Amino acid sequence: MTKTNFCIILSLIIVNSFSQAQKKPQQASLYSKIDTYLTAGSKNGFSGAISVVKDGEIIINKGYGIANKDTQILNNPNTIFDIGSNSKQFTATAILKLAELGKLNLTDSLSKFFINLPKEKQYITIHQLLSHSAGFIDAIGNDFDKISQKQFFEKLFASKLLSEPGEKYSYSNTGYSILGRIIELSSGQSYETFLNEYLFAPAGMKQTGYLLPKWNTKQMSRGYNRNVLETDPTITRYQRDGDVTWHLKANGGINSTQNDMLLWYKALKTNTILSKESFKKLTTPYISMNSEKTHKYGYGWVINESISNTLRFSHNGSNGTFSHTILWYPKKNTYIVYSTNANSTKVENIAYVVAKIILDKSYVPKPIKDNIYSFTMSYINQHSTDKSNALAALLKENYADDFNSGLFNTIGNLLLKSNENLNWALELFKMNVQLYPEDGNLWDSLGDGYKANNLKEDAIKSYQKAIEFGNIDSQKKLIELIKN
Repeated sequence: MTKTNFCIILSLIIVNSFSQAQKKPQQASLYSKIDTYLTAGSKNGFSGAISVVKDGEIIINKGYGIANKDTQILNNPNTIFDIGSNSKQFTATAILKLAELGKLNLTDSLSKFFINLPKEKQYITIHQLLSHSAGFIDAIGNDFDKISQKQFFEKLFASKLLSEPGEKYSYSNTGYSILGRIIELSSGQSYETFLNEYLFAPAGMKQTGYLLPKWNTKQMSRGYNRNVLETDPTITRYQRDGDVTWHLKANGGINSTQNDMLLWYKALKTNTILSKESFKKLTTPYISMNSEKTHKYGYGWVINESISNTLRFSHNGSNGTFSHTILWYPKKNTYIVYSTNANSTKVENIAYVVAKIILDKSYVPKPIKDNIYSFTMSYINQHSTDKSNALAALLKENYADDFNSGLFNTIGNLLLKSNENLNWALELFKMNVQLYPEDGNLWDSLGDGYKANNLKEDAIKSYQKAIEFGNIDSQKKLIELIKN
């Protein structure tokens, strides 16, 4: 090591030690509570990152678990996560920026931007799209389904509205896709180019977007759905396809880091990218999201009174594998951003637990448990199939609320797909039909299990049973198996 490098490292250690020493007792206590909770959780499968700003000071900004199991790179504040539907607040902010630039008005109707619209859609306004009150359906396809821009909007505009525009709240990803196209038509730029020029660059956010950033590939997190199913970073999918489909564009799928999302908070709070008047419009509660009227939707933000009856701006995003949450308590001067690359029911609400730790001094969180899928897979890797009854007993004892037919079916199919532990896959399918004997889909899976274990006659009987219980897809499998 050179003397120069040694001095740099030493200075960083000294600065870090000084900043820790300078923490106020209350800040140090909060850091300790949050870190202890998440460190213990990481031993039970939690993988992600948390950032908390309170009273202008960063309380914690830290990663836990693994971003990439192949390279053993750990999650950290610069890890790149898919933030899902939290992309919507970027779209909403971009619309307000265009309004500031005089390019559009929030009262503008769709007929200003699109031609040949059905009559019932001509007068839908930008405001209604922003507040999920336009009546459009949630989706017309899956995130990565191939579809041209022309086909997407023709199909969407031909779809039936769920309600009269402005009548009620109905969450709509397609509504935000329309807003994304309006951004392009109003600005003369692509959606991502406009966001990068007017939002991300002024905020200093260099690792946020779809395709434009010079991504730090070493920091891209892989997905580990329930710590069982591994997937590539969504960025690599965008790069492979060369674009982002309109099923996803402007409503989800943007990637970012904890550090960039802290810069985003700072930019909004200091009115760097939006005026105070526009920010107020962004966070005004416009329409009730439920009958109790406890939650209302603004523009890309959910507005409600929460813990300690204090105002909260929030939003969640998830694609099943990655999950992302932002909580902002303006009256408590507290901001929380949470990311995970291994989502499950045991970890998707961690941001809310952290919020309660901060806002309720007496609160002691329950430990984060390993999710039922990860627990089951771990058990399978350590035991032979003659221990299957013991597995079922453990699951019923420790995961009664999460135990259902989907568990064994999902894990069994994952084992078939990976061509590993095929005997266990068959055992899980057998257990499932014993527990749920009239489910045709489970008998179909049992047939697949027998087939994978070269038990043809048993597979035929299982497919026949599946057909008997209404699983039509088993018919083709049965015919092909009998022919061979």
